[in-house]
Amino acid sequence: MTKSVETTKMILQSMIALASAALGLVAALAWNDAIKETMKQLLGEDDSLSAKYTYAIIATLIGVIVILVLARVAGKIGGEAAINREAEG
Repeated sequence: MTKSVETTKMILQSMIALASAALGLVAALAWNDAIKETMKQLLGEDDSLSAKYTYAIIATLIGVIVILVLARVAGKIGGEAAINREAEG
């Protein structure tokens, strides 16, 4: 391949990666707002430190569960997950 074709492919791959990261950030911020509003409705308008820790723990648990489910689905369809268990090798 010529150097300009390789450069064009690299630029295109970079643009796809950046767009994917940007859209991932937008989705993460949207989920962040949704979870915060849900917590406000469940716990009231409490802005105390304990409410913030409760939110952080719940958000972490949701994130871990989603990652594990996606890793399991990726394994079932034959794809490679971003994380692998040590015991599985």
